[in-house]
Amino acid sequence: MLKREIPHQAREGRVLYISRSRLAPAPLSDEQALTPLHPWQPWTRDMQPLCYWHDEPVALQLASTPGDEWIDGRQWMGELPVDWYSLLSTALQVGAWLENHRFCGRCGAEATKLSTEFAMHCHACGHRNYPRISPCIITLVTSGEAMLLGRSPRFPPGRYSTLAGFIEPGETAEEAVHREVFEEVGVHVSQLKYYQSQAWPFPHSLMLGFFAEATTRRIRIDGVEISDAAWFSPRQLPVLPPVYSISRELIETHLARWR
Repeated sequence: MLKREIPHQAREGRVLYISRSRLAPAPLSDEQALTPLHPWQPWTRDMQPLCYWHDEPVALQLASTPGDEWIDGRQWMGELPVDWYSLLSTALQVGAWLENHRFCGRCGAEATKLSTEFAMHCHACGHRNYPRISPCIITLVTSGEAMLLGRSPRFPPGRYSTLAGFIEPGETAEEAVHREVFEEVGVHVSQLKYYQSQAWPFPHSLMLGFFAEATTRRIRIDGVEISDAAWFSPRQLPVLPPVYSISRELIETHLARWR
């Protein structure tokens, strides 16, 4: 449904209005479902051509401040069907890049948005900036049927999730799994198995999903990134991550093996 082709030659189409990871709901009648995609309209020069959605060209329009009725990206993902994820993820990541890279990171001059690709070009020094993508690992640590899940201080009450962290410079994804798991909960792991990846637009991550088997079970939380962690049985689970997340998919895949 989403074509990752930038419709740079289009002069009109659908529009997403975005500001600080919030999207404006389109004005709709009572019979229509809530959507962030605004009706077909002419595009202005400050809009960013984004993609094709159901073969319709879509552009992104940045706003300086979100309106009171604008909805957070995570909430949109929780309320819309799963097939909207690729569109929202693309819009949120490109929107964050546009908001944060209006000026050249090398010389500080104002950058110019290019129409044919996602790029900000500095005419003063020639530097060209592309959307940042930060690779992360996200790992479900298991011991037999039991799952090791942790709580971030930022999570809603009662929610536990898989362990995750950014890959450091010069580090492989597998090395990051061992390091992050040990740093966050003090557990050693082996038998790493890559599962799949997910673009995670909060704000610009690429999550690389792994399963790993624990070789030690004693938990020692770091107390900073993780406020609590515990082993959970498939028969006694906490509040789990949202269904659109790769963390939830890792958990559901493991649970399906033990049902």
